[in-house]
Amino acid sequence: MEVTYVIALPCVDVKDRACIDECPVDCIYEGERSLYIHPDECVDCGACEPVCPVEAIYYEDDLPEEWQDYYKANVEFFRELGSPGGAARLGPVEADHPLVAALPPQASE
Repeated sequence: MEVTYVIALPCVDVKDRACIDECPVDCIYEGERSLYIHPDECVDCGACEPVCPVEAIYYEDDLPEEWQDYYKANVEFFRELGSPGGAARLGPVEADHPLVAALPPQASE
């Protein structure tokens, strides 16, 4: 698995989607409560990171310690989906990784 960008806790229940507009390869997928970056489709361009208003996107190596599980969640989210080859074509997925699904509702600030 290559080093990639990861979407962490601040995205849960926010899903601003500014990152989706910036992504040149359409690799940011929408779950019920969070967005997920496909690790095999991401080209590591970094366009998504600066536009996230809640600072939820991190380069894997820069992921804060308390959010390390989100790397695994981003990877495992695609185990059943496989590599759809584009989030726009697939549309929102009515599921989340168990880590995200188990979270209490996140209050928006």
